[in-house]
Amino acid sequence: MPISEKKGIGQGGNLKLILGIVLVAVVAGAGYYAYQATQPPQVRPTTPATTPITKTASIVVKWLGHASFMIKAAGKTIYTDPYVGEYVDKADIILVSHSHSDHMNTTYINKVRRDDTVIIAPANCAAKIGGTIKSLKPGEKTTVGEIVVEAVEAYNFKRFQSPGNPYHPKGFGVGYLLTIGGKIIYHAGDTDFIDEMKTLKGIHLALLPSGGTYTMDNPEVVEATLAIKPKFLIPMHRWDTDPSSIKKEVEAKPDTKVLLLKPGEQFEIE
Repeated sequence: MPISEKKGIGQGGNLKLILGIVLVAVVAGAGYYAYQATQPPQVRPTTPATTPITKTASIVVKWLGHASFMIKAAGKTIYTDPYVGEYVDKADIILVSHSHSDHMNTTYINKVRRDDTVIIAPANCAAKIGGTIKSLKPGEKTTVGEIVVEAVEAYNFKRFQSPGNPYHPKGFGVGYLLTIGGKIIYHAGDTDFIDEMKTLKGIHLALLPSGGTYTMDNPEVVEATLAIKPKFLIPMHRWDTDPSSIKKEVEAKPDTKVLLLKPGEQFEIE
């Protein structure tokens, strides 16, 4: 075969090869783009929003025993009526309801107080506690950080150490309302079931004395709880009494859950 004919055949073969490669590329490309069209669009990561996420701060209420509680909330540590239990964390606020020794152990107060601790107590406690004391009369309020503390009445009108001489006369001590993040905790102090309790509204947690003799007994705590209608109740100042009857009678109604804590146990409010 002449050399010229061989060259033409080679050129035609090369052309077919090139056209075949181009055709394969076109088909493959078309298939790739068809596949991409079926996929969900890719989302580029964006810079996170700078607005902080707000979470509901919890309130932790630990029963130390008797009328003593440690409450942690809004970045503060609060002690009520220091008397029994463990006192390790330094206090931002100390609340004392009255001057009886089972509500005001100055050894524990001095152990947890700092120079800037706010101590709120009736004026008749000042000499025993020492230092700077803030006193609130019923109806008066003060604010510490995000916590509002209000004093309320607490007294006996039916329990007397001698005729006409109540264990806790009106004006001797107080109870406290703590408003924290929209929730109200009521620490009643030493008191009977008094008329002023019937005016309390929106109580989330009530801490009520139930031991009798010096304060309400179990039946009176049931009566007071049904009047106040807190969401939760912790009986305190029990002495050696059994609070199980309080739980049974109160929870027969739908308003209140009764928590029978042991000393050292805690309850968390979201």
